[in-house]
Amino acid sequence: MTGPLADPPYEGTIGRTYGESTEHWSTPPSAAAGTPNVVYVLLDDVGFADFGCFGAEIDTPTIDRLAASGLRYTNFHTSPLCSPTRASVLTGRNHHSVGMRMLSNFDSGFPSGRGRITHAAATVAEMLADAGFNTMAVGKWHVAPLEQTTPSGPYDQWPLGRGFERYYGFLEAETDNFYPELVYDNHQVDPPATPEEGYHLTEDLTDRAIGFVRDQTSFTPEKPFFLYLAYAAAHAPHQAPPEYLAKYRGRYDAGWDVIRADRHRRQIGLGIIPPDAPLPPHNPGVVPWDDVPPEQRRLFARMQEAYAAMVDHTDAQLGRLVDFLERIGRLDDTIFVVMSDNGASPEGTPLGTLNPTAFQNRVPENLQDSLDRIDEIGGPRAQSNYPLGWAQVSNTPFRRYKQHTHEGGVRVPFVLSWPAGDVPGGQVRTQFQHSIDVTATVLDLVGVQPPAVRRGVPQMPLHGRSFRDGLRDPAAPPSRDRQYFEMFGHRGIYHQGWKAVAFHERGTSWDEDRWELYRIDEDPTESRDLAAEYPEVLRRLIEEFWIEAARYDVLPLDDRGFAIRARVPRPGSVRDRLDFTYLAGVPTISGAAVPPTMNRSHAITARVHRTDATQGGVIVVLGNVSGGYVLHIKDNHLVYEYNHLGTRYVLRSEGELPLGPVELTFELTKTADCQGTGRLYVDGEAAGEALFPRLLPFFHGFAGMDVGRSIHSPVSQSYPARHEFSGELEYVRFRLAASEEVGEPIAPAGGVAPRPSAGVGFEVVD
Repeated sequence: MTGPLADPPYEGTIGRTYGESTEHWSTPPSAAAGTPNVVYVLLDDVGFADFGCFGAEIDTPTIDRLAASGLRYTNFHTSPLCSPTRASVLTGRNHHSVGMRMLSNFDSGFPSGRGRITHAAATVAEMLADAGFNTMAVGKWHVAPLEQTTPSGPYDQWPLGRGFERYYGFLEAETDNFYPELVYDNHQVDPPATPEEGYHLTEDLTDRAIGFVRDQTSFTPEKPFFLYLAYAAAHAPHQAPPEYLAKYRGRYDAGWDVIRADRHRRQIGLGIIPPDAPLPPHNPGVVPWDDVPPEQRRLFARMQEAYAAMVDHTDAQLGRLVDFLERIGRLDDTIFVVMSDNGASPEGTPLGTLNPTAFQNRVPENLQDSLDRIDEIGGPRAQSNYPLGWAQVSNTPFRRYKQHTHEGGVRVPFVLSWPAGDVPGGQVRTQFQHSIDVTATVLDLVGVQPPAVRRGVPQMPLHGRSFRDGLRDPAAPPSRDRQYFEMFGHRGIYHQGWKAVAFHERGTSWDEDRWELYRIDEDPTESRDLAAEYPEVLRRLIEEFWIEAARYDVLPLDDRGFAIRARVPRPGSVRDRLDFTYLAGVPTISGAAVPPTMNRSHAITARVHRTDATQGGVIVVLGNVSGGYVLHIKDNHLVYEYNHLGTRYVLRSEGELPLGPVELTFELTKTADCQGTGRLYVDGEAAGEALFPRLLPFFHGFAGMDVGRSIHSPVSQSYPARHEFSGELEYVRFRLAASEEVGEPIAPAGGVAPRPSAGVGFEVVD
């Protein structure tokens, strides 16, 4: 919902009859004539040096075109992580203050870490909708509590609950680009096509963005629009169409040291960094390319090819939107903002990955397995992320990465274009700015005042400051002179050209952190630590950090990682439940809301009815090509497959299944950490048993669960990717043990007690 909740007071008069009454019509909110449209393009995990106009060898002609008609900001900063930056961009406030300490996947129990944006911080969509804009969002959301992204809501933190009138995209941190989990407005939908039919998420998102603008222009051309276009690119998995992968084949064989040095030289030539800005030494964990074994070089180069292809492909799709706006005459009077949400990702580890679920579970991958799959990189059968050496290249010339408060984590490329707004073309701005300043600036440019109260909720003031003066005047002072940074205990504070920054080792005392000091306006690459030379400056800046931390609700500091946070009990969460029943026909269930079966005794029971032995298919499936499980009927046998990071353990019932109504069960009894015995039952009778030697410790990945069908990235290779149950499925029920302890009994089911069996129908598929 958008706009005011209550109708305004009636200003006409009401008599006994029409003749004794005076009509009155309330005027709906409308923007002033000539108000520009606004487009935010938010890319994901794209580093400072990944656009052509910021020094990359990657082809980005659309973004370069927008930069040529507008401005490049070379001193623009974000938070070090995606959900916090999105919260800041959308609200114009600091992320801790609005409740988004880190990811929306978690609620820390403290006001700064609720995983949702407080309604005391209206979004830019809410403010612009109230001012007469049409508002639409496309792409990644990731600022709603993910346990609330089921069909039962609540919906107040979904895009339509935060000011957007239309939405198409995905609500999670990431999704597969060939098999995405999609939401249209307030309901889940299936991808419109398959990868075999040429489907790719980036093209789909662009189609929807164009469609939303087309509809708006056709029906209310007098109104300005606000489009929030948050592509999945270039967050892992790095996936692109085959022709883009082919385009970059061999381009990175020279290695990350050569490419990084080339980007650094181009940045100096483009005026992106000062001529004397040095290229810092390798980040910890990055080895010289010449020291990388030849087989690893081949693998690592292929991973970077997939990343570059994804960035190039995304730019091409953005070009379709730009061309469309030009064709309908709305490009020149549109404020275009293009930026990344943080620096490049270190989550590929030093060796890269073809399986993000392995990274999330802290399980190392086998190099030979990755080499055997090298030709799958970039396609639908792999979910790759590049190694640290290429992430360092993306962040050229800065140190460290996403999650960190050094410049590599928080300084990103930023382009603003508005040809009709007298914004100079092709210029560079070096003023320090932050993601909280974007909405403050846009509201200033379109003439909208932030409300003091919205829908009865008093609003916190904007923390961002408009940099409107700097758009036209390169010598204008920056609109802000200080900004704090914090993530997982990593800290930073910028003040009038100085920056103090501390890298925090998780689990250690914050008092033991070593603070570094840089004159960042003269040394943007953080190459000359001045802490020993200017101890009083450092002391004052550290004090300033604590002042800002108290002012903007940063406290308490919290360095717990994803694995620990995922186990923190939250009232009303799925972790409080031991029994789940899903009726046939339910839509995809968000990965954050599925029964938490990981490394835990549990049972899955389905009631089915078949009239023919050829009927079968998927009963329930969770996960994707990187990991998960599926219970299905194949060749008239009940089959349970567990995908452990690409190795599939398959348990098959000993006998064929009876026809008619039948109750089918898979039960896992935990026998050791990450290990258990699985059993199959048919109407309570034992039908097969085997040891599952490896179970994932705590996370099946970001993929969700489907009942009665497989529609997304396939967990199993033993059936087609799109595969529905052809019999009649009544329900699927999960029963869980109360804890993850070995030997913990499963919640009772009632009815016939299943009996154990020594029968085996088990195989391992690599």
